[in-house]
Amino acid sequence: MKVLYVCHRFPYPPKRGGKIRPFNMIRHFARTHEVTVCSLARSRQEADEARGIAPHCTAFHVELVNETVQKLRMVGTLPTHLTASASYFHSPKLARTIRRLLSEYRFDLIFVHCSSVAHYVRHVRDVPKILDFGDMDSQKWLEYAHYKPFPLSFGYWWEGQRLMAEEKRLARQFDLCTATTRAEWQTLESYGTGAASDWFPNGVDAEFFAPDGTDYDPDKIAFVGRMDYYPNQQCMFDFCRDTLPLLKRRRPRVKLLIVGADPSPQVCRLGEIDGVTVTGSVPDVRPFVRGAALTVAPLAIARGTQNKILEAMAMAVPVVTTSAAAGGVDAIVGEHLLVADTPLAQSEAISGLLEDPARRALFAHAGRARMLSHHTWPQSMQRLDRIIARCLASFTVESSSQAAIS
Repeated sequence: MKVLYVCHRFPYPPKRGGKIRPFNMIRHFARTHEVTVCSLARSRQEADEARGIAPHCTAFHVELVNETVQKLRMVGTLPTHLTASASYFHSPKLARTIRRLLSEYRFDLIFVHCSSVAHYVRHVRDVPKILDFGDMDSQKWLEYAHYKPFPLSFGYWWEGQRLMAEEKRLARQFDLCTATTRAEWQTLESYGTGAASDWFPNGVDAEFFAPDGTDYDPDKIAFVGRMDYYPNQQCMFDFCRDTLPLLKRRRPRVKLLIVGADPSPQVCRLGEIDGVTVTGSVPDVRPFVRGAALTVAPLAIARGTQNKILEAMAMAVPVVTTSAAAGGVDAIVGEHLLVADTPLAQSEAISGLLEDPARRALFAHAGRARMLSHHTWPQSMQRLDRIIARCLASFTVESSSQAAIS
């Protein structure tokens, strides 16, 4: 089978959430199919790194775009009903490349990851198409509106409304749509589009993210995530302001590591707080996680699956998170991870694990076991294979019916 795979961020190297899911799909497809990948890069370095995907696909096309131009495209949509998201990820050159590929090759399946690049193939009718929304991005923008001052709040609300309308239109233009979690799928279903839909979870590389016997510091906690990403920034500002002081009263020597690339100046200033270290970009997050007694993911804004949670649990490091973030993980609260939504509850949950090594060990082992049983990529890809088979079968039946009518 020949597969055309289109995604919004070039999926190599798979070091961030927006790249990990598509990379694992591409790698899986390429084992038995011919896969052509089309995506974007925002720097020459990113474009050069993208070449590393070559062993995992038949062909790839990466188009370099200018960040300033893309932002101007996005701003230009504000008075219109066009989404800023699709404008930000639009490249005339990539559009021409995809049109050329569709004219030169007969693809058996078009697979799109993220609605922001669905416009490149929305017009195609003679090839079965699957749109993997991943997260329903409109809902994330609508949540952002609650955390931003006016007029930014209106801008986020407006983009959320435009995105939701676009998500509904796109669902009707693809043969099947998918999401990352059951909750995101239920949001998609609530749109009432009548489009075929399903979901398949993110996995974790449980061999790469595995415990290695490293001793941990009983007073160290860690947060992992890109620090140019607003939900990560916001949760660390809130945690350092509201939760950390409560935690220090109970355990004065507690230390917090904030591990993630591209911290903003405001995030860097958190490192001035006693006991807080902001690492910036690191070559490998695993030593920082394994050396901590636990990780925290106190996200107020969270859609889909937080890979940081999966990876920590796979390394047998307990996780204290929020209800919003835990919803994307197939785990039982109180057995595989802990959930706390207020500063006091977070402080008590963290302290309880720090003060009780035996209890910490229970969560460490249970979390690792749950990842092995419910969140591995092979299991997820088996589910995806069944979804694709369903799509292809439905497309064949529909095509045959239309041929008979004509």
